[in-house]
Amino acid sequence: MSDRETVPPAGPEGAGALPAGAREIASGYAFTGPALDLGALLWDGACHPGVSVRVPLPVLNRHGLVAGATGTGKTKTLQLIAEQLSAQGVPVFLADVKGDLSGIARPGRPDDRVRKRSGEVGQEWAPAGFPAEFLALGGLGHGVPVRATVTSFGPVLLAKVLQLNHTQEQSLGLIFHYADTKGLELIDLKDLRAVVAFLTSDAGRAELRDIGGLSGATAGVILRSLTAFEAQGAADFFGEPEFDTADLLRTAPDGRGIVSVLELPAVQDRPLLFSTFLMWLLADLFHDLPEIGDADKPRLVFFFDEAHLLFHDASRAFLDSITQTVRLIRSKGVGVFFVTQTPEDVPGDVLAQLGNRVQHALRAFTPDDHKALRATVQTFPKSAYDLEELLTGLGTGEAVVTVLSETGAPTPVAATRLRAPESLMGPVDAAGLDETVHASPLHERYAQAVDRESAYERLGAARPAPEPEAAPREKEEPSLVEQVVASGMFKSLARSVGTQLGREITRSLFGTARRRR
Repeated sequence: MSDRETVPPAGPEGAGALPAGAREIASGYAFTGPALDLGALLWDGACHPGVSVRVPLPVLNRHGLVAGATGTGKTKTLQLIAEQLSAQGVPVFLADVKGDLSGIARPGRPDDRVRKRSGEVGQEWAPAGFPAEFLALGGLGHGVPVRATVTSFGPVLLAKVLQLNHTQEQSLGLIFHYADTKGLELIDLKDLRAVVAFLTSDAGRAELRDIGGLSGATAGVILRSLTAFEAQGAADFFGEPEFDTADLLRTAPDGRGIVSVLELPAVQDRPLLFSTFLMWLLADLFHDLPEIGDADKPRLVFFFDEAHLLFHDASRAFLDSITQTVRLIRSKGVGVFFVTQTPEDVPGDVLAQLGNRVQHALRAFTPDDHKALRATVQTFPKSAYDLEELLTGLGTGEAVVTVLSETGAPTPVAATRLRAPESLMGPVDAAGLDETVHASPLHERYAQAVDRESAYERLGAARPAPEPEAAPREKEEPSLVEQVVASGMFKSLARSVGTQLGREITRSLFGTARRRR
């Protein structure tokens, strides 16, 4: 970067002379097709507004990573990318962990910082709001409730949330398989508890004789995990009406993509739940969408915030499923961006699928920090920068960028001063959120929870009145199991409720299910 020889300007007329050492970088971002403008090139400590660092719109389905230490500007980067995708007609999904992305629906406010940044990067900044839907898991928050049925959530993701081991996960899969084939619909958590209780009764064990057994100890662990899960308020997330992920793919009447903002601050104390729920949304899209191959623009770009939570303590099978989903969903037109602090938070097999990279500053205060910094540098292509020095010296709103070009080749590593978002950089007040939510066409469809007849009611209806016993008996299982009497009525019921509906269930890589409509 010490080469001070200059060459003709690389950008708009009047942008100034460009140092020769930056010429290769500038040429690597001179795309001819539609692209998102991330910011202006940084070289030798100077910002060059005539050299725009961009990412081609068609490669946004090749996935990406936005990483960096807390406070370095990752959230504003998400907002910047989401705005431009929406403007190009691409729907966006944002996980709003900290509660400060709702401002994307309102025009930004010009102030000294915005004017300074836009002047530095050559941005013609104008305030703009974008069409947005606000969602909330289980209705915990101001957004439209997002729920899933236990059946569609599936055993693999639920085992992850319940922190079951491999044997317990297999047993949970057996329970789901039994319920699927017998038409015992698992809508909410009490349905699952009822089926587990039945299968540990004498009649239920007989039902499982041909396909494997379920030990009382394992059933007890599953039931206790479900009880603890419900105690955390998780029951609100499971039920009907189930959210249709096709609603994430809509565009506004003016052709702009709708930005779906999932509000998560109310569940920050349950990080494993929300990260796994996001994986359900992605897996459900994968299950439903047809292949489209390479396209002019993505169908949807999905931002997966706090991504390290998804991979923490994950089984090998779970990681393999994530890797395969990320690899294959690209051809269905969906791009996935993982947002986290360091690339080390994302397993190597997943990281290898990510073609676009925005790396904000890293801090190196401890030996572990230095180790993580060196590991991060090794994940970049060969660079003209001293990346170890650069990554610790970047300011807020600056990042190191490398993306895929229009031909699919990696672009040169470019230190970048990022543009300012044009929407409000902060949250919308609660009254404004409520107004937007109630005006949404999704509110009428999803706001009111429905509790229809399912496994709990069917099994409960067949339960005979208990007969008094001479003395109380100690039970290994929770109280629901004590309510289940080993009766021939159960066996008859379970055999009679096998329906075509149950046989139509198919399960994907994650065990998620969607019945044919």
